[in-house]
Amino acid sequence: MKKNDWKDRLNIVYSTNPDFQYETEETASASTLPPAQQNLRVQLDRKNRGGKVVTLVTGFVGTDDDAKDLGRMLKSKCGVGGSVKDGEIIVQGDFKQKVLDLLLQAGYSRTKPKG
Repeated sequence: MKKNDWKDRLNIVYSTNPDFQYETEETASASTLPPAQQNLRVQLDRKNRGGKVVTLVTGFVGTDDDAKDLGRMLKSKCGVGGSVKDGEIIVQGDFKQKVLDLLLQAGYSRTKPKG
């Protein structure tokens, strides 16, 4: 048992049973779909960004690390900043066509422009 696992226990504080095992909530990690099966949408967005234009890639199914790797690749190829939040890859600036071309070259064949 790890040192500070009391936060993971589900409503059990203490048990006198020596054979008792604490039940913890285990979350299943999402596996990343292969690039050919990803349904990605590329769009431009200005909402809640102070009028600045960003390129938004949505629809990625997989782990956060894989999404961050894809976002890192897109940002470095475009030469701009961005982030990965809530399953969305944000690339600063109007790079809709360039991101679309980069995703198609990387094997994401189901990528489509939106809007």
